Amino acid sequence: MSVTNDQALADIAELLNIAPAELDAELDLRDQGVDSIRIMELVERWRQAGVEKVDFIALAEDQRVSRWLEVLGDLQKP
Repeated sequence: MSVTNDQALADIAELLNIAPAELDAELDLRDQGVDSIRIMELVERWRQAGVEKVDFIALAEDQRVSRWLEVLGDLQKP
């Protein structure tokens, strides 16, 4: 299993109760309502989907959607 960009966007948007199209890929997610608890929810969701190496620090460092997609992509490379 893996997490596609579309799935990651859907997961983030779901936590914020918005449509994926409403996410601003360059705006800090803290400004969009993401807190540490929500980050941990995403970490657990994505680990269960097969991205075992994703962790809080990797996501909390730079909280832009565009960066999270890069991190997820890098962690899923063979």
